[in-house]
Amino acid sequence: MAPSDLAIRTLTRSDIAGRLPQWEAFVDRLGQQSPSCRPKWLEVFARELKHEPYCLEARRGERIVGLLPLEYIRSLLFGRFLVGLPYLTTGGVMAEDEAAGLALIDGAVELADRLDVKYLELRHEQPLEHPALGHKLTSKVHMRLALPDTSDELWDSFKPKVRNQIRKGQKNDLSIHWGAGELLSEFYCVFAQNMRDLGTPVFGRGLFGGILSQFPAQAELCIIRFQNRPIAGAVLVHGPGMTEVPSASSLRRYNRINANMLMYWHLLCRSIERHQQTFDFGRSTVDSNTYRFKKQWGARPVPAVWQYYVRRGTIGAMRPENRRYRLMIRVWQRLPVPLTRLIGPPIVRGIP
Repeated sequence: MAPSDLAIRTLTRSDIAGRLPQWEAFVDRLGQQSPSCRPKWLEVFARELKHEPYCLEARRGERIVGLLPLEYIRSLLFGRFLVGLPYLTTGGVMAEDEAAGLALIDGAVELADRLDVKYLELRHEQPLEHPALGHKLTSKVHMRLALPDTSDELWDSFKPKVRNQIRKGQKNDLSIHWGAGELLSEFYCVFAQNMRDLGTPVFGRGLFGGILSQFPAQAELCIIRFQNRPIAGAVLVHGPGMTEVPSASSLRRYNRINANMLMYWHLLCRSIERHQQTFDFGRSTVDSNTYRFKKQWGARPVPAVWQYYVRRGTIGAMRPENRRYRLMIRVWQRLPVPLTRLIGPPIVRGIP
């Protein structure tokens, strides 16, 4: 139960658009640097992934003291889930104090019961101790790099091997292009093929168009071309202090010409140009290949603590590393890319 001076409201899709300016101002007041913490993501996922958005709001009088954005995910294949928030690697409770944070979790647990979901998932970085959150996932970490003031300083911080790989990319007739919607087709072509190669259902193109539309001053695309053909691409989203890459891909057969290394060098330089303090490479399992790729740039691990209120099943059942999905992954890797672009989006939007 919330303390007597706290009021918790559960707001639905019809309320969200009118409340966004106040919510964005609250997030700014908290000093949240991550672009993943922006409440505007609720509208992106509702529109492009067909999720039902909720936002729990904690108030003391007229003052907002806490927010918990959530998406209700429904799928005939996988069931029902309540997540804060899908696709992004960090999220969950944002509150001025512990009492407001715990009251928001009380409200989220009640909502999870009412919606009869399998579990509530909160993508925290620091755990909140609450009796309902009896399960957690800590196997992954955020890989973040503190950025210097200039790209020259960043270059000097790299080990010789990294600098050599970037130079090789610069010598291989690769061109770098920045933009938004005009580059979306090229980005999605690379992204969809890479997801197929990984054995992962691909998000629909509309998700990335929605990000660019909802964050016109913060989101952009980077494309690397080789002989006028796109071979690598990334979505870059800048927050007030931190830049994130929610999606990035490169075509494997071009690994030898270091397209991915050249792209990340330019992503980092772009972030420095925007006067960002931190570059977030995304989450990785410790000592995995992606972890080592990010570590070579100087990125350091930051805890990721995903907390769960489980009502049915287990949190591991939906994890991609679950052994039950190994055969499905191998089958998916053999499908034609156009087919994966057709059947992938309806599948992946039901995965928390």
